[in-house]
Amino acid sequence: MNKVHYNIQVIGKVQNVWFRKYTKDKAEVLGLNGMVRNKTDGNVYIEVEGNENTIDDFIKWLYKGSPKSNVEEVIYELSKFIGFESFEIVD
Repeated sequence: MNKVHYNIQVIGKVQNVWFRKYTKDKAEVLGLNGMVRNKTDGNVYIEVEGNENTIDDFIKWLYKGSPKSNVEEVIYELSKFIGFESFEIVD
């Protein structure tokens, strides 16, 4: 099956609540590659690659996020495949 790449913005209370760690853990459980980083505006930016159905499950999970997060919105768009080899937290 073809692998796809999505750019995702998660808006809400998603910093200082372990959101990036939980996101990395979830991506690894699902076998997805990519990266997650905090944005200066208080939101989180994610690039993720993998099977489209699996990414759908990942995006659904993002609406819940980490236990202390409060996700208001998840914005995602299909983008150009890069070929990440793992999933990393980027500072």
